[in-house]
Amino acid sequence: MHSQCVIYPLPAPHRLRLKQFHRPQRSQQVCAAGPGLIQKLGRVLREKAQGDLDRVFNGASKTRERLGVVEELFTYWSLEDADDTLEELEEALITADFGPKTALKVVDIIRSKVKQGKLTTGEQIRGELKQSILDLLHTRGGNTDLQLGAEQPGVILVVGVNGGGKTTTIGKLAHKFDSEGVKVLLAAGDTFRAAAAEQLQLWADRSGVTVHTATRGKARPDNVLYEAVGRAIKEEYEVVVCDTSGRLHTNASLMEELAKCKRAIGKRLANAPHETLLVLDGTTGLNMLNQARQFNETVKLTGIVLTKLDGTARGGAVVSVVDELGLPVKFVGVGETVEDLQPFNAANFVEALFPAPAKT
Repeated sequence: MHSQCVIYPLPAPHRLRLKQFHRPQRSQQVCAAGPGLIQKLGRVLREKAQGDLDRVFNGASKTRERLGVVEELFTYWSLEDADDTLEELEEALITADFGPKTALKVVDIIRSKVKQGKLTTGEQIRGELKQSILDLLHTRGGNTDLQLGAEQPGVILVVGVNGGGKTTTIGKLAHKFDSEGVKVLLAAGDTFRAAAAEQLQLWADRSGVTVHTATRGKARPDNVLYEAVGRAIKEEYEVVVCDTSGRLHTNASLMEELAKCKRAIGKRLANAPHETLLVLDGTTGLNMLNQARQFNETVKLTGIVLTKLDGTARGGAVVSVVDELGLPVKFVGVGETVEDLQPFNAANFVEALFPAPAKT
């Protein structure tokens, strides 16, 4: 596809209702991103967010407070009490929803190195704890960048249960893509909830992107998504983000319908969707694991979006989800504003949970 310039209508002022959202002032002419940027879009977003540790640090404050006892363990560390102290460290990780399996795995690495004489001070224990968690996130999660392929459009299918923040996540993703000059189409695949299309349209208006809705009556969601991808091909959209109805992972018929939606997208465009992202509410902690397993079995997930981490002390669940499922966390929500949906940066996240103490 040849790069081209397209004209986006600026949203009417009365549509901008959220105080925290301010659309950047820029020219009404936005050059289409072209295949090169779409292929590298995930990396571009990650690199732009890499230095934004403050946002992640603030969003992880409740989990960090829950882990406050860990700092005491580092401060008063002694080799004579090593066994008891490491048991306390394991318990502290579990209370922050790292989960028994993941907490034991991390602490066993530290315990082994203490016995080998490689770790002798509290500062060394802190460093090894952070490195062990970081290594786990990298080895089990793999690449956290969006993978949209070489051909256009890149298609993202977004799934999840009701109330997890799915539509809000789609709106924030649309804003990020549009800010990079990407021509975005949102597909209103939630045909069951009456207000779903209106909510998606409101987000689209804020970002200046387009929504594809059912062209006739009460259409089936798989048909809507099939049509949306066809429209994106015809009208040269670069990214399609597909909304779906929220559903309980225990409802077999609704889960099968979700699989049908994914198959419909693949019928219209080979190898699509390129990303299938599950949105999980971070406040549910380890309870999200059963949800994630069932969705993964049904639609073969490529990544996780964890929302509302700023509202929970259970941020360790990020590590558990990666460890248990072997899936990367692509984005985390650490606040209410559009910019608070951050590409997941494992190093920044670990630093936010276990910052080095301030030097006095």
